[in-house]
Amino acid sequence: MFCHTEVVVRKIAVTLDRKTVADLDRWVKEGKYPNRSRALQSAVNLLGERERRTRLLRESAKLDPREEKQLAEEGLGDVWPEY
Repeated sequence: MFCHTEVVVRKIAVTLDRKTVADLDRWVKEGKYPNRSRALQSAVNLLGERERRTRLLRESAKLDPREEKQLAEEGLGDVWPEY
């Protein structure tokens, strides 16, 4: 393990197909990323964000809008309920 820009990172080995490596190299050559590692880190970060968003959507879809509205309106009186 080593520290890069004050963030602890780990070095790993990955196996990728030729097209993926070519894409990484092209992105680096075009200046989109400083190196392959940063390109892969960005891809993993994007996948993580997408997973978190889709999980929230999946969990939200389980809610019953009428029940949620009823629960929200229960506390709309002038007096706060005791806990």
